[in-house]
Amino acid sequence: MFYVSYSDHCKVDLPAGHRFPMLKYELIREQLLRLGILNSTQLYRPEPIPTEMILAVHAEDWWNRVQKLALTPQEERRLGFPMTQQLLARCHSSVSGTWFSALNALRDGVGMSIAGGTHHAYAGHGEGFCLLNDVAIAAQCLLDSQLARRILVIDLDVHQGNGTAVIFEKEDRVFTFSMHGEKNYPLKKESSNCDVALSTGMGDVEYNRILANVFASCMQKHKPDFIFYIAGSDVLATDRLGKLALSLDGCARRDQLVIETCHTLSIPFVVVLGGGYSDRYHEVLQAHVQTFARVADLFG
Repeated sequence: MFYVSYSDHCKVDLPAGHRFPMLKYELIREQLLRLGILNSTQLYRPEPIPTEMILAVHAEDWWNRVQKLALTPQEERRLGFPMTQQLLARCHSSVSGTWFSALNALRDGVGMSIAGGTHHAYAGHGEGFCLLNDVAIAAQCLLDSQLARRILVIDLDVHQGNGTAVIFEKEDRVFTFSMHGEKNYPLKKESSNCDVALSTGMGDVEYNRILANVFASCMQKHKPDFIFYIAGSDVLATDRLGKLALSLDGCARRDQLVIETCHTLSIPFVVVLGGGYSDRYHEVLQAHVQTFARVADLFG
């Protein structure tokens, strides 16, 4: 049995082009229940984490101004949308969900969240639709609580995990691995422990060949006892922000490689969703749902 975090804060008022990426979380939850991949007892709404956990990663001034909705117009442009109380509640819930998923993973082997992967958030600013870095907060709190000693972040969103890379650039206990589109956002890439920049239009076979080799190398180098997996669906060929060319089957094989490796090696891991911006909404949903289905196959 495994458990999945979700948020009720899905009705955030955003510009038209950004509404589906927020709505998808509710649709994913409904589809998982409808298909019987999850039952209602496996779903839970996380309690808000305390401020000190957020401040383990984020600058106090940044968090204070976020809570007061006091960002400058320039900061809101960098973030990608205006700050609202709804957005703040949604973000806080997402961060909490990743943390409680980590605790569940320590108990059950895996924890999942129908949210998360806000990897563009730095310690002192947000950008790219990311306000707080949920994976970084959860990883740092695991280390601080001595619940994990060596953490691997495997970031397979199509965009580089730039915020996560900088947050952990001086932390040897966290190994950041980002596999992303070379010609995609952010324009200026940061330095992860392992960066793999992919050529525009890369498809299933080459993508999964590279992933298998590099993932195995990262595992060997770092020998993690805990893993965070950002399973972005924006690698799909139909994604309007992606520039790669994976099919749904290619996405499924990507997930299978990561999830089965963690399961086989008995390494507790957390799966968060990351991005997904295809205008073919059913493909975004299917890509994310099949990630949960693969976990369900192994953990019941």
